[in-house]
Amino acid sequence: MALYQFAPSPSLTEFVRVYRVVHFVFEDITNIPYKPYPPKPEHCLSFYPRDTETVEFANKGTKINNLKTVLIGQQSEVTNRFVGKDFLVFQVVFSPGGLFRLTGIPAQELNNCYIDAETIFGNALREVNDKLNDALNFTQMVQVVESFLWKQVNSSVKNFHRLDHVSNLILKTEKGLNIEWLANESCLSLRQYERKFIERMGISPRYFSKIARFENAFRIKNKEPHLDWLSIAMRCGYYDYQHLVKDYKEFTNQTPTGFHLLDSGSPERKFGESDTY
Repeated sequence: MALYQFAPSPSLTEFVRVYRVVHFVFEDITNIPYKPYPPKPEHCLSFYPRDTETVEFANKGTKINNLKTVLIGQQSEVTNRFVGKDFLVFQVVFSPGGLFRLTGIPAQELNNCYIDAETIFGNALREVNDKLNDALNFTQMVQVVESFLWKQVNSSVKNFHRLDHVSNLILKTEKGLNIEWLANESCLSLRQYERKFIERMGISPRYFSKIARFENAFRIKNKEPHLDWLSIAMRCGYYDYQHLVKDYKEFTNQTPTGFHLLDSGSPERKFGESDTY
């Protein structure tokens, strides 16, 4: 089993936050456990050079499968992921504004979407998947994907805005930042900042910050399971434990303990991993 993260080349950090590589081989398991995938503050491009995954939107009940490359917009609900016996995914996690700059698509049009990426980037993605499948190691995989991304960057349709850099601070600060301060640092009025943020990230900056705080709590519990929920709530900037419960119920329809127990059955947990994809 492999579950790794790789930093992009310095020249691509304006567009890419991180690369995730996940590889599971289930040789002796008939019923492969599914993964409940909570909302995360991100947009992704996922390559599946081997077995694909079936994605079920927990609230809507709709299922999507058999896609070799997928563009994932901002999610605000749990998706259940069902994978094959030889599951390999290479995921490009975009920096704030990165996907918008590459495609020009208003990000709100991709909210809670899991769509065939070939409809956006064309059939060149098939060659990328073939090369990923034949790659000898993860370093080669990163090189393959970055070669593709460079072609997209060279034909990108939207310019960098200071808002993209400032908004990235939301992801780096555990307790959250004042929205008025973020707008001022972006050299925009609050109304302009909110409008441009929605265009580039799909949701309002306040809601994005809310998802970022929730995901931070989720990750801390996975990495430090001995911590109690009140300590996690205080560390992440919640007013109290009930404030954390409210967000968990909004995003997962579960209490913090309930979703943590559900997530404990995920494939990576079966292999003893504390990190999650």
